[in-house]
Amino acid sequence: MFKFSDALLDWFDVHGRHDLPWQIADDPYKVWVSEIMLQQTQVKTVLQYFERFITRFPTVNDLGTATWDEVAPYWAGLGYYARARNLHKAAGIVARQGHFPENLAEWVELPGIGPSTGGALMSLGLRQYGVIMDGNVKRVLSRFFAIEDDLSKPAHEREMWKLAESLCPTERNHDYTQAIMDLGATICTPKKPLCFYCPMQQHCKAHLQGIETELPFKKAKKAVPVRRAQVLLVHSENEWFWLQRPSSGLWGGLWCLPIYEDSSELQNQALSLGLTPLAQHVEISHSFTHFTWQLEAICFQAQLDQQEYIAFELQGQWLSPNAATQLGIPTAMKKLITALENDTSSVT
Repeated sequence: MFKFSDALLDWFDVHGRHDLPWQIADDPYKVWVSEIMLQQTQVKTVLQYFERFITRFPTVNDLGTATWDEVAPYWAGLGYYARARNLHKAAGIVARQGHFPENLAEWVELPGIGPSTGGALMSLGLRQYGVIMDGNVKRVLSRFFAIEDDLSKPAHEREMWKLAESLCPTERNHDYTQAIMDLGATICTPKKPLCFYCPMQQHCKAHLQGIETELPFKKAKKAVPVRRAQVLLVHSENEWFWLQRPSSGLWGGLWCLPIYEDSSELQNQALSLGLTPLAQHVEISHSFTHFTWQLEAICFQAQLDQQEYIAFELQGQWLSPNAATQLGIPTAMKKLITALENDTSSVT
């Protein structure tokens, strides 16, 4: 008789991923960092950031006692910065408590941790019983059982949780958790699933009906709005003028060139500061989940004796592009730096 968990574990023993840097039995902190980084981000991208982050903050105490300004550069470019702020805040709580949460309820009390991440931390971090419901699990189960419901609706998601719990074994729970994520990430992929190599193929209802690529149910995508803004790029010697973004909201806590939604406001600001317009001009496009931002950099020159006044008026700092990058800047600002270095008129 076919048993879902046994088939999955047999496949995992041979084909699963066993060498990821956070697969350490006695270090829930590394699992925690990886789980937060992996939210809405692929493993191949996380691998580029994880080791550097852990080298700088090797323990939860190191992260919890660091300042946000120390943490931000090690997340810059990974996106979804609220994840990093919540991780930093939660690490501070755990550091003060002196121990990791010991059950699911305690995990989900921490900022940025929901039931699925909490389940992963119970299973992969503490090696206790835990159930997850990430995108991989939803995709594998919706295809295996040919579930055509809209899983964004709470009632259908609750049913999916019940199904996941019924399949999740108590023995080798942590292997099962990793296995179902691996199957979704490497075989049962969003596009062009490799059904021929899947251990579930002969019993997968979606595959038998030829509808595997239609599941999970997807809402029709709305057109992503385009917003436009101008960036005030002030040169002085080899430095540019930068502002640190507020700790909450878009690009929270990162360093950024001043941005103006109203072009007349930028021009009035430049006039009031006595800046000299430059001919250099670049545009970049940067996409977020809910909108695309068209940013036009308007370049000005400031004299050395104007630096202190400008820094006082706008409450920012003069930094070279490299120094700003070391402090932590968003990807859009890196695009602007590259565009200017290449002296091109458009970068997308």
